[in-house]
Amino acid sequence: MEYYRTETLIDGLAFPEGPRWHDGFFWFTDQHARRVYRSDVNGNLEIITATDDLPGGLGWLPDGSLLVVYMTQRKVMRWDGNKLYEYADLSALASFHCNDMLADAHGRVYVGNFGFDLHAGARQSKAEIIMIDTDTSLHLFSDEVIFPNGCVLTTDLNTLVVAETFAHRLTAFVLDNKGMSVSSYVWAELADMTPDGICIDNKGLIWVASPGTNEVLLVQKGGDKVARCMTVGTPYACMLGGEDGQTLYVCTSETDDPGKAAQMKSGRIERVKVNQH
Repeated sequence: MEYYRTETLIDGLAFPEGPRWHDGFFWFTDQHARRVYRSDVNGNLEIITATDDLPGGLGWLPDGSLLVVYMTQRKVMRWDGNKLYEYADLSALASFHCNDMLADAHGRVYVGNFGFDLHAGARQSKAEIIMIDTDTSLHLFSDEVIFPNGCVLTTDLNTLVVAETFAHRLTAFVLDNKGMSVSSYVWAELADMTPDGICIDNKGLIWVASPGTNEVLLVQKGGDKVARCMTVGTPYACMLGGEDGQTLYVCTSETDDPGKAAQMKSGRIERVKVNQH
């Protein structure tokens, strides 16, 4: 087991989420400040856009257009460089607030949702993953997942791995040539971990941010743990980036309570150099 400890790159945020590395910059949303940011490697922040809703996951279409999840409206918005426009309305299929998102190289987009009112203490129920096809048509990818959160494509691009936060596991969906699931299996059981945001390295191992156990772990298929990263704040999401792809960026905060997060501004972007396995 390898061990790492992060340093703080950016602080004073409300609740950073949805981290991505794109075009040489680190991108993320600050949910409870309702902003989309990008940062250079020195932590210099640029506001890309303010949002009219809580922003969730980020992604890009093949033409370079930025997509942003509008969580409570259950929509995906498209940024044209000046304004956000509706790209897809998922409210007819998503049972509660939308969350993270993955956009593939073909322009297909996968979006999860809570499935229940987490912050109101509602009874836990299964949720949906919705696939937005390249023509913006909506398809029910799965309705058998428990709080689908971060997701990644495996290195062969044939499998979508999804973090099921409250099922304490990573679940893999084998894809057909239209981007739909033909079968699924448990990629890793994670015991008491609560997998939130995830990212995959070039060897196919997955970094898992687990706020419930206050750690970020590197996990192999089957569940063996290879490395552990400790953070200053509670980790909610992670992304590999930097010029060589070996810097692990982690979104942290002292709370995920919407009201407290906006007031406390304890959110941080932390990072550490990691080895490839």
